[in-house]
Amino acid sequence: MRLFLLFLLLAGAVSGCAAVSATPKSGVPLPWPAEGQAAVEVEGMGSLGTSGDGEPVPIASVAKVMTAYVVLRGHPLRPGERGPLIEVDRTAADESHSREESTAPVRAGQRVRLRHLLELMMVPSGNNVARLLARWDAGSQERFTAKMNAAARRLGMRDTTYTGASGNEDSTVSTAADQLKLARAAMADPVFREVVALTRTSVPGGGQSLANTNTLLNEHGVIGIKTGSGTAAGGNLMWASRVRGRLVLGVILAQSPGTTPAAAKQAALLAGAKMTSAVERWLLRPAALVPEPAATTPRRAPASSPAR
Repeated sequence: MRLFLLFLLLAGAVSGCAAVSATPKSGVPLPWPAEGQAAVEVEGMGSLGTSGDGEPVPIASVAKVMTAYVVLRGHPLRPGERGPLIEVDRTAADESHSREESTAPVRAGQRVRLRHLLELMMVPSGNNVARLLARWDAGSQERFTAKMNAAARRLGMRDTTYTGASGNEDSTVSTAADQLKLARAAMADPVFREVVALTRTSVPGGGQSLANTNTLLNEHGVIGIKTGSGTAAGGNLMWASRVRGRLVLGVILAQSPGTTPAAAKQAALLAGAKMTSAVERWLLRPAALVPEPAATTPRRAPASSPAR
């Protein structure tokens, strides 16, 4: 009888663990998503683990992180600087009326500062603005995409392929581990950090306010970065948080694929809320009382030469 009860207890414990977390390849016990893949690291401590098979999957609008990274490397801004004026072309204006993808309202002929366009791309996730920036930077989206892939190779993102600036194409694929490398590089730019920390931005020339798709901002230390969703991609999330002075970076991909983009995004945000909360608790536990990292300003990589 005792052996039977012990068996029941062990079986219950195992099933209970399976209900709240997937088994990570390494690292601390966290509520890893039961599907898709994820990766988390902490500044000064390294990886907290990964989950999932690590195969390349569509990343949807998380691709815009690379778009912003490439644009800011080629056209660096200082904190608070608005940057050059960029004219909105007819293509971007026409695309702003699309009901098939996320866009930001802009009008042909408007001249908008680079910093504001970065906000419109990253905050409400304007696909039309991502493609506008690509054309402005490289002359065409195709040439800009080549720059994105070159940047990915430099960062060691071997399982990543970009086929557009917005992430709207399901052929843009990556892994959680690769996107974590990009998160680390992107968050070294102070202007990128400012942009992705915004809860809202405004429509050019009007008073309308646009909310950030990343509703985890300011919860559990979250300070950015980007959501992405699509029917094939499912829900995706790249986040950054700061806990006890340490920068935490995480990526969650392929949540509830095959559902609607809205449902998939909510699944990714729910998984992200569980992970960010758990990481915060883990870092705040008494056993984690270790010296905080020195408060230094991250060094920015030198700007790359224009593509030829």
